[in-house]
Amino acid sequence: MNDLPVRTDGEVAILTVRVTPKSSKDAVETVEADAQGRSYVKVRVRAVPENGAANTAVCKLIAKWLGVRKSDVSVVSGDTARVKQLRVPSSEDELRVALQGLQS
Repeated sequence: MNDLPVRTDGEVAILTVRVTPKSSKDAVETVEADAQGRSYVKVRVRAVPENGAANTAVCKLIAKWLGVRKSDVSVVSGDTARVKQLRVPSSEDELRVALQGLQS
């Protein structure tokens, strides 16, 4: 897969994730693509999708994975959807390196 789920929005990067809430563990798993060929990072969180708990858990997990403050990661779009776009304070190149490690 050549297309990675990251793009630059000015000075920050936008990362596309697909969230599975109510999972047995919190994990950043793999880079996958949907039927239309759009790529995303597969993320699992134990939190339930109520009152923003899953969104908070996703931001916290991605921040830990990237080694940044959790307050620096936020949901840009997809608050109530499984596929979300997250704003992260990493360069596109830094994200590409991290994502290369997830590809199988």
